[in-house]
Amino acid sequence: MRLSAQSQAIIHQAVLQRFGDRAQVRLFGSRLDDTVKGGDIDLHIRLLEGVDNPRWEASLLSAQLQRKLDGRKVDVRVLDASHPTLPVDLVALSEGVLLT
Repeated sequence: MRLSAQSQAIIHQAVLQRFGDRAQVRLFGSRLDDTVKGGDIDLHIRLLEGVDNPRWEASLLSAQLQRKLDGRKVDVRVLDASHPTLPVDLVALSEGVLLT
């Protein structure tokens, strides 16, 4: 996994502040491959409860993390209990690594 312990801590804290301690955050995509360089940070946030606008929440978290991670591009997908599961969710849930 190509994500420093410091970056993981920043992500974990931001998710905790925005969604609380019941949110699960996974890293997925190219950052899981240690043989590749570069690439954005793909995050999947799974919530047990619903939120009014998961896309908006994902955008806010993405912007916050990009500022805290020195401008690195961060893509965020929020899956909550009240919206349908998409193919990207299935990939993230099956291949992603849970950040703690």
